[in-house]
This record gives sequence, structure tokens and C-alpha cells, in this order.
Amino acid sequence: MSTKQNRVSATKKQAAREERIKRERRERGRLILFIVGGVVLIVLGIVALNYFTNKSKASSLPAIVQITPKARPEADRNNMGDPNAKVKIVEYSDFQCPYCKEFADNTLQSIIDAYVTTGKVYYTSRSMGNFVSQNIGGTGTESRDAAEASYCAADQGKYWEFSEAAFANWQGEEVGSFSPARLKAIAEMLGLDMNKFNSCVSANTYQKQVDQDFADGRAAGVTGTPSFVINGKLVTGALPFSQFQTEIEAALQSAGN
Repeated sequence: MSTKQNRVSATKKQAAREERIKRERRERGRLILFIVGGVVLIVLGIVALNYFTNKSKASSLPAIVQITPKARPEADRNNMGDPNAKVKIVEYSDFQCPYCKEFADNTLQSIIDAYVTTGKVYYTSRSMGNFVSQNIGGTGTESRDAAEASYCAADQGKYWEFSEAAFANWQGEEVGSFSPARLKAIAEMLGLDMNKFNSCVSANTYQKQVDQDFADGRAAGVTGTPSFVINGKLVTGALPFSQFQTEIEAALQSAGN
């Protein structure tokens, strides 16, 4: 074969290799696009499923229960009572927790009447974030959303009213009790300035506060809700008033009251 023929043959082989490489690159590119597209569709499908599932849950719940808020002595955001009281109680709670609702419905008012109103106890309510959802393997954010919303209500002097209304409208765990629409409905029922409330919620203004509540609860040894730190002593569970009375009287005794 002549030199010229050799050069032509080599050129053809080189062109064939380059064409093959280009073809392989195109095929890899199409495969990557196919994979990425599939992942995107899966993610969008999951998001859509969660959205419509939560929407369906929320729409199947009864209308917002109207409440007449109870008086909270010397209420200041998520605190109430005399800041100089000999006994300090910090409650760590979760709006989705059925035991927290039980405590709020059956025991809290007795503590307020006997000890907060009389100046013996300074009471603080804090959130455990998305504690319930995490512990039942859920993926929702209802507890956290409700906790942040309660702090937004506190900006308008309605923390305790919002808390009471939230528990009054509890329908179960991860069922849409505290969907965005229902949280707004609770705020409207309480007469909050909705522009301020919505802006506060949309901006996640109290996300760090809720995170700090959770961190402080863990540091205090909280492993379940509701839990209470009474002058440094951890007490756990929706106990009857008589048991809280025993703990509070012991704390008062130790404080010299």
C-alpha cells in the first residue's frame, strides 16, 4: 500500500474513532439527562403526594373550635406569674402530644389557681420542636409550625390564648391539626393582626427559638413530653394535680417559703 493510501486509511480510522467518541458522549449525556429527569420526577411526585395528602387530612377535620380564653396572671409572652416567685416551673411541651393536651386540659389551670395567681410560682412554657413527629416516625412539621406560630402570637400578647386554642383544636398526631391554614384560622379566631402574624410565620422568625427550646430541653434531660423542670428538678408526664402539688410544696419548702 502506498504512503498516500496509508495516510487516507489512517485519516478514516481517526475520523471513525472521533465519531464513535462523539456518539458515546451523546449516549452518556442522554443517559445522565434521563437519570436526572427521573430523580426530579420522583422528588416532585413525593412533594405533590405529601401536599395533597396533608391537604386532604386538613380538609377532613372539623371546623376550628371557638374558645373563650382563660385569664393568665401577669402573662408575659410564654411566661406567667411573678418573676420573683420562689418556685420556677419550665414546661417542655409539644402541641401534637396527646399527653400535653391532657395536662393542658386537666391540670394546668389548677396549678395556676393554686400557685401562679398566689405569686408562689413563675411558669414558663417552651417547645420541644417536632418531638412527636420524630418519635412516631413521621415526616411532617406540624409541631414545629405550631410552636413557631405560638411565638408569633406572643408578639401580639396572645401566646397563652394561642396555646389554649391549639390544644382545643388538636385532632390527633400527624393528621393536619396544625396545617398552615388551620394555624391561620386559629390566629383569626383570636383576633390577631393577620398581616403581622402571616409575615412572622412566613419568615420563620422563631425557628431559632424553637431550636433553642429543644436544645435546652435535651440538656435538662427531657426525653418525653410533657416534662417539667421545677426549681431544677425534672418531673415527667401528665401527672395529676396532687402530684404536682407535692413537688411544688417540696420546692417551696426547700426555697424557705
